[in-house]
Amino acid sequence: MSGGGTETPVGCEAAPGGGSKKRDSLGTAGSAHLIIKDLGEIHSRLLDHRPVIQGETRYFVKEFEEKRGLREMRVLENLKNMIHETNEHTLPKCRDTMRDNLSQVLQRLQAANDSVCRLQQREQERKKIHSDHLVASEKQHTLQWDDFMKEQPNKKAEVDEEHRKAMGRLKEQYAEMEKDLAKFSTF
Repeated sequence: MSGGGTETPVGCEAAPGGGSKKRDSLGTAGSAHLIIKDLGEIHSRLLDHRPVIQGETRYFVKEFEEKRGLREMRVLENLKNMIHETNEHTLPKCRDTMRDNLSQVLQRLQAANDSVCRLQQREQERKKIHSDHLVASEKQHTLQWDDFMKEQPNKKAEVDEEHRKAMGRLKEQYAEMEKDLAKFSTF
């Protein structure tokens, strides 16, 4: 826009004769169709990323599924190996150890059970002897008590007889003392 020349618009061409007649640069309908097609292609390349994203997504899913499948295969293989190791080595070893130790444990339990049974039997015998002794002692004390109670009337009668005799002697003694006192009181 500087300079002394005439400016021509971008979409127009100057006429060969130097006139100012403007001509349509789009031309015919066929060329318009090509331009629209080019614009659509440019638009899809610049702004529409769906096909690229879809392709990348398909590639990612394929890779992920393959890696996942390989990872799961490795996990399953490890599990298979662990199960085989357990079945072949660990379980027989545990079974043998268990058999050895269980037989020892059973022997110890049997010995402990026998000891407990003997202790219970001794305790029952001791309780029976103690109970028999208590019963015999109670019978003996009952017999002694009965004998004691049977002797009580006889002893009571003896004590009463002695008391009566003593009272009689004392009466005689006091009667003699009164006579002696009566003799001395006459003086």
